[in-house]
Amino acid sequence: MRGMVLGLAALCGLAAQPALAQRHCASHAELSAFEIQALRSEVMVLATGCNEDQRYNAFMRKFQGDLQANERAISAYFKKHYGRGGQAQHDRFVTDMANARSSMGTQLGTDFCPRNAQIFSELMALRSATELAEYAASKDLVPPTMGICQQVAEAPAAKPATTKR
Repeated sequence: MRGMVLGLAALCGLAAQPALAQRHCASHAELSAFEIQALRSEVMVLATGCNEDQRYNAFMRKFQGDLQANERAISAYFKKHYGRGGQAQHDRFVTDMANARSSMGTQLGTDFCPRNAQIFSELMALRSATELAEYAASKDLVPPTMGICQQVAEAPAAKPATTKR
């Protein structure tokens, strides 16, 4: 487990952050895509861990087009940032997200299903992709360790100009 956490940290660029690093997050559209993916992972974990297959399938059917578009957006993000290695990074991200959501469920133990079963009812009450994105954002399901934000070195502060008299 410790090795997996360290590997994930290294993948996300968290293991050796520069002293003057600043986080620059993905665009709002990219962040929304990641939030929807996290929600999708959460309901998948609920479906498998809580015997909610029928409700999961109903959710997937209802938002099929929106979820496919979301998948394309995430794929484009990884292709843009990783080039040819984008698909491998995308696959790793989806797996790591599912594992993170599953781990959170395991930490809740027997309380996981009763605490989260209402999500399916809430999802089925949504009327549009916009509401789905807002709902996903409100759930705060993307772990900070997932590396959605990129590390970039901050430029050193410029020295103030001195005037000679």
